[in-house]
Parts: sequence; C-alpha cells; structure tokens
Amino acid sequence: METARKEAFVVHAIPSPELSVSGAKRPEVVPYILDEEAIERKRSRRIVWGRAAVAAMIFVIWEVFTRLGLLDAYYWSSPSAIAETTWIQLTEGTLMRDVIYTSGSTILGFMFGTALGALLGLSFWWSKSYAGVSEPYLIILNAMPKLALAPVLVILLGIGFFSKVALAFSMTVVVAALSAYSGVKSVDPDMEKLMYSLGAKRRQVFAKVVVPWSMPWIISSLRINIALALAGAIVGEFIASSQGIGRMIMYAGTILDINLVWVGVVVLSFLSMLMYWGVVLLEKWLSKGLAKV
Repeated sequence: METARKEAFVVHAIPSPELSVSGAKRPEVVPYILDEEAIERKRSRRIVWGRAAVAAMIFVIWEVFTRLGLLDAYYWSSPSAIAETTWIQLTEGTLMRDVIYTSGSTILGFMFGTALGALLGLSFWWSKSYAGVSEPYLIILNAMPKLALAPVLVILLGIGFFSKVALAFSMTVVVAALSAYSGVKSVDPDMEKLMYSLGAKRRQVFAKVVVPWSMPWIISSLRINIALALAGAIVGEFIASSQGIGRMIMYAGTILDINLVWVGVVVLSFLSMLMYWGVVLLEKWLSKGLAKV
C-alpha cells in the first residue's frame, strides 16, 4: 500500500462513532482506498499521449533532417512533401479509390479465410482418422511460401479484384485452421464424457463444448490473419493490377516518383493500424459473447 503513488488512491473519511457522540475532534489521519479503475484510466491516457508524442517527434526529426541535408530528400522525401503529394492524389488522383480497392480485397480475404479455416479446424473433432490424415498436409501448407503462388493465382483468376481476394484468403485459411485444430485438441475429454453421460448427442457436444472451448484459439489468430491478408493483397497488386495501393507504389517506382512511393507506404501504414484496431474491437466483442456463453 505504501509503495503505490498517492494519485492512485481515493481518500474516504471514516469518522469514529464514539468521537462523534462525545464531540471530540475527528482524527486527521484517514485511510486510503486503492482505486484500480482510476489507475488504469490514467495509465491509458499516458500511453495514448506517449504514442502521439513519439509519432510527432519522428515526423519533426524527419522533416528537420531532410531540410538540413542530413537525410537525402530524393530518397527519403519529407513529411511536408508527402502531405502535399497525398493531397494532390486525394483531390486529383485515384488515392481514395485505391484505398477502397485494397481494403476491400483484404477484408474479404480475411473474412472468408478465417471463417472457412476455423470451420475446417473444427471439423477435425468429428474424426480422429480424418484429422490424422489431414494434419501433415496442413503443416506443409503452412510452411509453404504461399506468396510464391501469387503469379499462378493471378494468371488463373486474372488481374482483377478476385485474384487479390484469393491471395488474402490463401494467406489466412491455413493459420485459422491450425488455430481451431489446436483448440479442438485441447478440449477436456472429461467434459465430453460428462455431456455424453447426461444424454447429450454428438452434435450437442460439438455445439456446447467443442466450439466454445476452441473459440479463444480462433480469436487469437485474428490479429495475425489481418496482417497476412493485407500482405497477400498487396503482393497481388505488385504482380499485376489495375488499381490498389500496391499498384500505385509499383507505378511510382517505375517513373521514379519517390514522393508518391512514400505516400503509398504511409497510407498502407495507417491502413494496417486501422484494420488492426478494428480486429482488436472484434476480439473484445467475441470475447464478451464467449464469456456470456
């Protein structure tokens, strides 16, 4: 109690009944009660302000160093030049359309890959023989550099939107399947036996025990999958595409427009942070729903 900081405590005066009756002076020393919620709120505010300060410092140092010639502006550009080029692309170019294109292929590939992968992993519970036969192939697919298949998928599906979705899907489905299968393998067999002894059918055990038990493993794969899905979509745009942030970066590199390359990099950075934040909110929502079950 003595080691905690003073602002983390809420002071509550607790008068003594005997002293109040006799009219004696109340004690000046009052107990401190630890308010953990106040500590957490203050810590969260400090973290947010700290992150903003670090980001601002990076951009300021970057701008100053390029203006002083300590960084070559041709290769590293500068925040002011990037901001100016971004505004031009927003008002006169196709930046917003490219962002929507990349975001759409990433989110669709993430959703389908995670959902079908989770269903595949959960299906292994129904047959140990089926799971035993399938497991080594899942491990091989997980180890395989799936981005190496990008040219094949682009040739097969064309340079349009669905080849990017397919690449994002291929990056996420195996990870989701392995995560769900790990959850299936961790199910308590005694819980299953108890359900069977109470007269539950196999599908009821699956719905009431296996799926809720495996959900934490599935949820834990979401943050990994959103990053993999974005990587798959961008690589597909690098290879061949008519739209997207990846296509914009490749085009800018071809014409040696370094400012436009940095615009693509910065936009992708903000896009990845936004998607990651959305997945964190999805995880919290799913975790709350799982806690109610």
